[in-house]
Amino acid sequence: MTPGDAGPRWLPAVNDCLARIPQAVRALGVGEALERTALARALDSVRAELSANGGGYGSRADVEREVLERWASEAAQLARAALPAVVNATGVVIHTNLGRAPLAPEAIAAAATAGGRYTPLEFDLDRGERGSRYTHASGLLKLLTGSDDAIVVNNNAAALLLAVDTLAAGGEVVVSRGELIEIGGGFRIHEIAAKSGARLVEVGATNKTHAKDYEEAITGGSVKAILKVHRSNFAQSGFVAEMDLGALCRMAAPRGIPVIFDQGTGILEGSEATRGEPTIRAAIEAGAAIVCASGDKLLGGPQAGIICGRADAIASVKRNPLLRALRVDKMTLAALEATLRLWLSDPGRVPARAMVETDPAVLKRRAEALLGMLGERARAQCRVAPHAGRAGGGTLPEVELTGWALRVDPAGRSAAELESALRAAEPPIIARVADDAVWIDVRAFLPGDDEIVASRLDSLLAGTLRV
Repeated sequence: MTPGDAGPRWLPAVNDCLARIPQAVRALGVGEALERTALARALDSVRAELSANGGGYGSRADVEREVLERWASEAAQLARAALPAVVNATGVVIHTNLGRAPLAPEAIAAAATAGGRYTPLEFDLDRGERGSRYTHASGLLKLLTGSDDAIVVNNNAAALLLAVDTLAAGGEVVVSRGELIEIGGGFRIHEIAAKSGARLVEVGATNKTHAKDYEEAITGGSVKAILKVHRSNFAQSGFVAEMDLGALCRMAAPRGIPVIFDQGTGILEGSEATRGEPTIRAAIEAGAAIVCASGDKLLGGPQAGIICGRADAIASVKRNPLLRALRVDKMTLAALEATLRLWLSDPGRVPARAMVETDPAVLKRRAEALLGMLGERARAQCRVAPHAGRAGGGTLPEVELTGWALRVDPAGRSAAELESALRAAEPPIIARVADDAVWIDVRAFLPGDDEIVASRLDSLLAGTLRV
């Protein structure tokens, strides 16, 4: 029999396959429905090859063996978690592609409790009647930010949309051309704000916006709000100028025009790394009617949009019917509350904050310890070297975080091949490739990551495991 004689008639029957289910499939325990789905995919792929050119199979037994092997592979893919744990060895703390900020154990426990049990999400335990989900976290946010009131929605883009829709729908909202920024995924601030039904009025130039630009725009009487956006994901330098938030609020106040400030980063308190960045509290004290921020950036909590501000402005937001479409779930609220309590009691226990603030000397010792965990052959291909980390997540664009990493110059393979092999590990290890080397930065390591990386790296560099 030649390969050319092969055809779809060589495919085994479904029932024959089910009678010979591979142990690798049965061991996964995915259940009959997924077992059959995986088998159907395996049969379809082999059928396509047989129809095209015989697939290079020499016998019917070859075809059957291929179907069973692909069945096991397809079943493993179906069994694999869509969001497996990974090791972040990039040096970027708030890595958007890796899910942004890892939560503190207290936040994880709070979310698990909320998810696994009934909670008084919209029930007032004191009065024994219906309550509001928007009271949760608001008290803690008021303490931390100095705002009159606060509310939480599902992300910062939603917070901004809701704020502009509440204060400026049907009218005009003024924004500087230098603040029409693009955020992740190609979404742009002005496009999000425009969905509110307000008409955006752009003032100033890309590099300079003066007080007179705002003054000219708000004299017409149709302006309902001013939007100021913090450029958190890039920086301008050179021949530039912008109006200070406080001065802008003082200009707008006599005219009764509220200022919405998109602070974005979620910074609750200043530090060496965040010097010069506006905190939510500073924006409130400057006079902003509403301040919008992210819960999952430098605040270090779950994905959430935080809206803080004046009592009258937040009350109006709560009455907006759009709020229903943007509301936050109980697990997010529980995790956020736990994170906020840590900011009040022990901010160093918030992982994202701790990672950003880690002393470079500590990082060097950790990188050296990682090197010491490798065998002799692997150590010969590695060295500890300076490596600049980043806060990430569209924050601190000009700040390089001094740190250390393991620089790996693999013998017998390219850096790209080693990076791919690390990414194929269980759990996947996400590293960087630069200067023809693989860089494994320890800044964002979580407990146990050192051992995981050392074991995998040692196997790959010693030649005992090839992918």
